Amino acid sequence: MRATVIHGPNDIRIEQVPDPVVQQPTDVVVRVVNACICGSDLWAYRGVASRVAGQRIGHEFLGVVEEAGAEVRDFRPGDLVVAPFVWSDGTCDFCREGLQTSCPHGGFWGEVGSDGGQGEAVRVPFADGTLVKLPKEALGDEKLLPGLLALSDVMATGHHAAVSARVRAGDTVAVVGDGAVGLCGVLAAHRLGAGRIIALGRHTARTDLARRFGATDVVAERGEAAIEAVRELTGGQGAHAVLEAVGTEESMRTAVSIARDGGAVGYVGVPHGGSAGVDIGQMFGRNVSLNGGVAPARAYIPELLPDVLSGAIEPGLVFDRTVDLDGVPDGYRAMADRSALKVRIEF
Repeated sequence: MRATVIHGPNDIRIEQVPDPVVQQPTDVVVRVVNACICGSDLWAYRGVASRVAGQRIGHEFLGVVEEAGAEVRDFRPGDLVVAPFVWSDGTCDFCREGLQTSCPHGGFWGEVGSDGGQGEAVRVPFADGTLVKLPKEALGDEKLLPGLLALSDVMATGHHAAVSARVRAGDTVAVVGDGAVGLCGVLAAHRLGAGRIIALGRHTARTDLARRFGATDVVAERGEAAIEAVRELTGGQGAHAVLEAVGTEESMRTAVSIARDGGAVGYVGVPHGGSAGVDIGQMFGRNVSLNGGVAPARAYIPELLPDVLSGAIEPGLVFDRTVDLDGVPDGYRAMADRSALKVRIEF
């Protein structure tokens, strides 16, 4: 089969790899229908995060079960499924508590020795604890499939930011970051009933989508200017809840500074550059809470799925370019130079 592999910075290739097979009785093999490129994949593409030359890449996909191991209970060949970006056994203490990302038997797609999601097929360990079944009729719905694919990571991660920041009905929410996760954070905050949503971003196409998702205000400034702008919009108080979706020192510093006294920051941006942006003294004096981390998407997908199926939320709108497998290297280049927000891969 063919799949995406990374050989080094700016070196993404489509190559022949071994066909996946059932190795354990709890495995299934999924034929991929849709996958996508994540902003976090760009850290490896740019050489910031190290990868082994020839390593598979990609962690967001949905597809059709082709083969199921003897001990798989919930899935059969022909089922349409979506995979969260981490596999998990579904039975450990952490999985039962809804923190599948800490499963001791779990892992991330594209790790050395595992299949990446940007390929024609994937072996899924612990299928019953990992996959979520989708309505089969969705397979032919080109409008619906992007939204279902977004559940694998960006919509679940945006929701995690909102939950971690304790967004409640009527709250003022600020979202730091105008990438796909930040935009899904806007959508998540709107879904949870936020009264006002301030989107921090300066790319017009993205902030226009933020407004479509529910943002009431846009702040294009950065750094101290952004902090002052949010303070001015909120009568000097700041936001009840701040969603941080970038992961840099500047973004964390901004997020903490624009939080209201007694407010909370939900951080989901993959950290790069250390923790200097977190001023514990400022947080202590102002009673600002910091929560978040890697999103347990498997815990959130069943909650979010009905709203995607009904059209109540449309997270698939974050995809602004679609390519086939051969177009994946160009898709990486487009996301890296910001000519694309998020690239979907059709098989």
